[in-house]
Order: sequence, then structure tokens, then C-alpha cells
Amino acid sequence: MAKENDASYTEDNGAEFKGRVSELLEQRGVSRRDFMKFCSTMAAALALPPAFAPKIAQALDEVKRPTLVWLEFQSCTGDTEALLRASAPTVAEIVLDILSIDYAETIMAAAGHLAEANLDKVVKEEKGKYIAVVEGSIPLKDDGVYCCIGGRSAVDRAIEVCGGAFATIAVGTCASYGGLPAAAPNPTGAVGIKQAVPSATVVNLPGCPVNADNLTATIVHFLLLKKLPATDSFGRPLFAYGKRIHDNCERRPHFDAGQYVEEWGDPGHRRGFCLYKMGCKGPQTFHNCPTERYNEHTSWPVAAGHGCAGCSQPNFWDDMGPLYRRLPNVPGFGIEATADKIGLGLVGVAAVGFAIHGALNAMRKDKEPEDTSREG
Repeated sequence: MAKENDASYTEDNGAEFKGRVSELLEQRGVSRRDFMKFCSTMAAALALPPAFAPKIAQALDEVKRPTLVWLEFQSCTGDTEALLRASAPTVAEIVLDILSIDYAETIMAAAGHLAEANLDKVVKEEKGKYIAVVEGSIPLKDDGVYCCIGGRSAVDRAIEVCGGAFATIAVGTCASYGGLPAAAPNPTGAVGIKQAVPSATVVNLPGCPVNADNLTATIVHFLLLKKLPATDSFGRPLFAYGKRIHDNCERRPHFDAGQYVEEWGDPGHRRGFCLYKMGCKGPQTFHNCPTERYNEHTSWPVAAGHGCAGCSQPNFWDDMGPLYRRLPNVPGFGIEATADKIGLGLVGVAAVGFAIHGALNAMRKDKEPEDTSREG
């Protein structure tokens, strides 16, 4: 793969390509218009004005493509699958043109010792320059014996690779916080990458799975601004995790109106009422799922009729469970406020408002003089 955008490189079929990323994409059937559409999508994902799209295009065209290595530890491979199904750009475009992915077990052609040698070469020759992406948790119990790659423990490999990277991006909740493998009683001693390698510079992109647009946007942010995005106290970029799901949810008006699904399949469920009583964790979960969505931005769990599981929050499995039991209170409405009280309170306020409005109308009519123009 090419290391410089203006350099030439030869594919396996012998065809040689030269030029910038946008030109190479066009040679692969991706038009300039599609490229600019992708840049606009990245601007939106980064919460930047549309005017930044040309700047993103210029950044992708002019900078050296960063080398990226993808490590997979205790995981379900869901985050890799999310990347493979990315539509803007497709995974092929990411691999061939936007990034130089030199190690990724699921998609690389090399295997065994050849694959490990490729990773060793990146760590040795590009120390402090490459980006490491980590998928899955890292077991620390019993010297990390529960996850080994090429005869080495995950923690040993992570210390070496992530410790030498410019930055590490933890994709998915397992890599960010330990995820489900770390759920009590945590038999393998699973932790997230930052806990396993405290010295590493880590950006967490939790979620089950990660939204591929958030991963791409994080890298684009680095290419555009030459720095990693601002993060919250959990190491999550604010552009993707700065707002609660509850704040942008399309069912929020029903919550405010006290309209809730009481049981699966009831009339309220069919009419799109709020899923809070069915266990939705949206009021305490920070993520951009309602705006970015999945499956080419077409839908997300709440839109499909299922409550948010809170999967981008640390220890969500233990701290927010059971899955279908509602949260005890709603942030922003007082510690003791519940959905019942909020709903009844709003309905009561509305009833009082209508009563006052009716009384005022009646008083107004009593004071109005009779219209005698039609008499006679």
C-alpha cells in the first residue's frame, strides 16, 4: 500500500496508480461528488458546519495516510463486522486509499508468522507514528493466559503495540471498559485498553458495536486538525458522546407528554410512544445513535421499537440491569421523579391549563354586551 498520497504503488494485478486520494477513489468508481458527500458526512459526524467539508477533502488529499494496525482480543468481532459493512466509505476504500491498514487479522491476506512479522515491522519502524485500533477486552488474570495471539498474551502484545503508537482507539465497549467479559464475576479479569496500558494515549469509542462513522470521523479529525478530538471523563470524543440519547431521541416528545409503552405490542408501542417504562436506558446514556444511526443511517434500536441498552456506558451490564427494568429516576427531573409522576404531573398541568382557559372564556363572554344588530 502507498505511504504517500502522491506516490505510486502497484496492486497485485500489476496496475499502477498515482495521484491523490480523491483521484484514486475516482479510478475505483467513486466520483468526486461521492467523495465530497463522504466529507460532508464526516463534517456532520464531527458536529462541524457544512463549510468544513471542503477542508476535510483537502486534508484527506494532502496529508500522508496514517498507518493503522487493528488488534483483536476478547471480542465477538462485531466491531470488525461494523467496519466491513461501512458504506461511506466502504471498507475497501478505507483500506486501499484513506488509511494504510498494515495489520488486521480478519481482512489481511497474510497469516501466522508472516502476519505477526508485519505487525512487528510497523511497531519497530514507525514507533510513535502509527494508530492502533483495539477491539475486545484484555484479560489480566493468571498472567493473561485466557487470550493469546501467536504465542503471546493479549496484555503483552497490547503493551508493546499500544505503548508505541501515536494514539490508540478503543472500538466497542469491551475494548473501552472491559464490556461483557468484565461483567461480574469477571472470571478472566477483563479490562479495557487504558486500564491494561495506562501509559497509552487512548480514545474510547464504546458501543455494541462501534458505529463505523464515529471511528472514521475520529481519524478524519486527526487528519484535519492534527490532534485527537476533545473527550469527556470516560475518554469518549465529545462530538459523538457529548449528548444523551434521550436528548435527541425521536420518542422524546412522548416522554415529555407522559405517553409510555406499557407492554410490548400495545397500542402505545405501535404508535411510537416512549420506551422508558420498558427499560430504555436512553436518559442515562451518552451516544449519537439517534443522529448517526446504523445500516446506512436508516435506523437504530429505539426507532425499531426496542429500548436503548446503555451499551456505551461503563459497566452498563451490571449497573443498568436488568435490561427490561426501567431506570429508578430520570436525570433532570429531580432525584425522586419517576415516569409516572412526570407523566401525571404534565397531564395535570395540561388539565389545569384547559380549565383556566375555559373559565376565562366564560368570564369574557359574560362581560361582552349582547349583539342586537340582528334583532327586529
